[in-house]
Amino acid sequence: MGDSFHDQLAEDGAFLRAERRLDTELVDKIILQLNRIYPQILTDKEATKFRNLDVPTCVRRGELLTHLQAKGEEACREFYRALHLHVEDVYYSLPTRLRLRDSVDPLTLPSAYKERHVMNDNGPLFFIGCFSVAVGMALVYYFGGKELFSVWHTYNPRWI
Repeated sequence: MGDSFHDQLAEDGAFLRAERRLDTELVDKIILQLNRIYPQILTDKEATKFRNLDVPTCVRRGELLTHLQAKGEEACREFYRALHLHVEDVYYSLPTRLRLRDSVDPLTLPSAYKERHVMNDNGPLFFIGCFSVAVGMALVYYFGGKELFSVWHTYNPRWI
């Protein structure tokens, strides 16, 4: 990921401030999670301030983001965790997430990663051939060829 959560929040801040999908209810859920689970990040007094319904949601969102950036790296990380938990579609549409997703293109991965998972260089015909041999042996065993595969076939009383 490279960037710290603090840097990511600074980059995503404008998007989050303008995002209409973060309505009052979702902002309150995020504030409550940060307050209840991480009271060192958001105290009761701060949570009450950010949950004030007299203040428009867009203003409360902006103040919350500014407050979390001032608190540091751990606060920013926990905000991203709460955002991912409560508003997953917004989380995956963040500019930093989109950049990360676009930068990890499976077609442009280095060849070292591709070779690490290659089991063998044989193609699908080799697999089909081996599978056919195994199925053939299973059918011969199942339909009466048990004597061919038995180790103790010389002790079989039917042969006496």
